[in-house]
Amino acid sequence: MNKSKVLNKEPIICSFCRKDQFVVEKLIAGPGVFICNECVDLCEKMIKEHKKTEPKDHKILFPGEIKESLDEYVIGQETPKKILSVAIYNHYNRINANEKEDNIEKSNILLIGPTGSGKTFLAKTLAKTIDVPFVIADATTFTEAGYVGEDVESILFNLIQASDMNVNLAERGIIYIDEIDKIARTSENKSISRDVSGEGVQQALLKLVEGTKINIPQKLQEKMRGGIVKNQIDTSNILFICGGAFADLDSLIEEKASIGFQKKNEILDKKIENNHLIKFGLIPELIGRFPIVAKLDKIDKDSLVSIMKDSKNSLIKQYKRLFKLSNVILDVTDGAIELIAEKALEKGSGARGLKSILESIFLDPMFDIKRDIGPMSLNINENNIEKKKFKLEKRN
Repeated sequence: MNKSKVLNKEPIICSFCRKDQFVVEKLIAGPGVFICNECVDLCEKMIKEHKKTEPKDHKILFPGEIKESLDEYVIGQETPKKILSVAIYNHYNRINANEKEDNIEKSNILLIGPTGSGKTFLAKTLAKTIDVPFVIADATTFTEAGYVGEDVESILFNLIQASDMNVNLAERGIIYIDEIDKIARTSENKSISRDVSGEGVQQALLKLVEGTKINIPQKLQEKMRGGIVKNQIDTSNILFICGGAFADLDSLIEEKASIGFQKKNEILDKKIENNHLIKFGLIPELIGRFPIVAKLDKIDKDSLVSIMKDSKNSLIKQYKRLFKLSNVILDVTDGAIELIAEKALEKGSGARGLKSILESIFLDPMFDIKRDIGPMSLNINENNIEKKKFKLEKRN
């Protein structure tokens, strides 16, 4: 009789998964709600996963320690490395101390230097040093919202993906935007026609760099880790580093310098000021969000030689390791390295030109590597570079 009453009674169900008391092992009662043991287990798992994906406060590296790490990979550029080391230290110190409420504003960074001076590499090495997510974007691919092209907000979604779909981690990452000078206005006067890739893009970037919340597309939300899905990403603590060659900036500085009283090299060494960048074509509001400006020097021959030989992950060391995997010992003479540096200078592409020259040198020897070829050696010297003849030789 009692059993019949129970069966006739409406079963209690879990308020979350809607399973009833006869399907699950236990139901826990609360004020007007019930939760089953399966949902409790799932919640516990979600909380543990979320804790794993929560970003921990970074161990603060002091400016000297950051620069010391940069010195291992980046040759020269002493002043820019010093400026960046202090900027990175202050940025993450501010985040860890949660000083936003005390009005310590974020300071984004602008890198100015000729092609091949190492702007991108410097930013990438910084991110690696402090172990934060990092993405690179090209400003010339961006268009104003509503036009064909890449929306500026897409760089945030790339950062989320680089953070293994962890939004909390992405919100402490670094975004490097290259070729920022290519979206400058052509004049100081506002264009009458609609600007798709110049001022309009600068305005769109302004919203991101100053700190805002951007909705995350549903398809990315579905891939997120940690059980707890975030539908927005906050850019307040994302560090933006922009880089560009600003090819004619020196002539603008010269125009604004005192006429006839300064030597050419004194003018070019003059500090870059906001009015110079405004004259170039960046909007004042965007410039104001990049208070830290570092000017990189043009790479000279000695620096190119050091880049190939002396840095921790130098190009010659990389190729030696690559050839060694195929049982080939690579030897490059100092004279050959100097000649390669000279050829890179002639190309005018700075450090970027080294890789293409070395690839062309090593193409034939790498093609000649065969299965079971046995121990071989490859000697690169000035003579065979000039003759463009590079052969593998059997090792004794």
